[in-house]
Amino acid sequence: MILNPKFPLYLPGVDNGNNDNVTIIAANLRDDITTLGYYTSGNEELKVKLKVDYATKEHSSFSEILKKYIQENQLENVKRLGIAVPGPVIDGRCHSQRLGWTLDVRDFVRDFGFEKVEMLNDLESFAYGMGLLKDEDLEPIYTSGHLEKGNVAILAPGNGLGEAGYFFDGQYLRPFATEGGHSEFSPRTNVEVEFYQYLNNIYGIVSWENVLTKNGLYNIYRFLRDVKRHPEPEWLSERFSNGANFVQELYRAAVEDEVMICKITLDTFIEFLAREANNLTLKLKATGGLLISGDISLILKDYINKDQFYEKYKISDKMEEMLRNIPIYLVKQNHYTGLDGAALYTAYYQN
Repeated sequence: MILNPKFPLYLPGVDNGNNDNVTIIAANLRDDITTLGYYTSGNEELKVKLKVDYATKEHSSFSEILKKYIQENQLENVKRLGIAVPGPVIDGRCHSQRLGWTLDVRDFVRDFGFEKVEMLNDLESFAYGMGLLKDEDLEPIYTSGHLEKGNVAILAPGNGLGEAGYFFDGQYLRPFATEGGHSEFSPRTNVEVEFYQYLNNIYGIVSWENVLTKNGLYNIYRFLRDVKRHPEPEWLSERFSNGANFVQELYRAAVEDEVMICKITLDTFIEFLAREANNLTLKLKATGGLLISGDISLILKDYINKDQFYEKYKISDKMEEMLRNIPIYLVKQNHYTGLDGAALYTAYYQN
């Protein structure tokens, strides 16, 4: 894996020979799947030896998964550990509500003997992993207009709503995490006010994560079904109740079966996605670009009408001129990007 010059990441340890030939375990923790990989560093590159997925909920802690990975693959004297975790990381510690686990880098140094342990928010780690992707891994949604160098925004709807960015310091891009997905959702139309009130009765505070996630898709769908009384085919109800993957079945019913409630659900979700993309871009002044990633974006990739998305995205009271010059890309690679980013950061961030 070689660094892509289009993502000039701030990695001050790249030129330090002490970071060559270092063995690293990287981990990307999710509430469904936790992935671990074994890497070696050298010559401004990373070489991956082994990646393994584990069912997160079948284990009582990340330490249990880590111990199993080391023992099953007979790994010895691994120098460093990099962890990507869904939640805010403060002073090397994170209590992830999505996982129900508390993680502290000091515990892993003590219990496993690593010389260094780094822990990042999962979307910040994803931002580092972007530096290892190839140009063909980015699919343009909108690219015309005059482009300035500047900050970059990342929006990733999946199990949760990830929001992060790159600060451009004039030479390098410096990834940083946010918890913007937990900011409050704001309705715009009368129907959206109804939708807000519906969610308010369920959640109290209605955040964007209640709207732009896998659960958010279900919230839109059941609002249309239960409040707006859009008919749900009996066969579709049975399919959902049989434990099928809701997002994939919703997409299939919209595209292949042309079920109207499913099409409206997807259209509504994409409009909300464009609106929150607008919000994030403005708040970060992301003149360098907007990257859209996440599991849902990949599923909907061929459904999204790029022109319509762009038109919804650039609506603004006074900032439309700035928004129209900002390129938008869909990130096609996703599953291992955060894992690779954790390894890259752990290998080369520190001198």
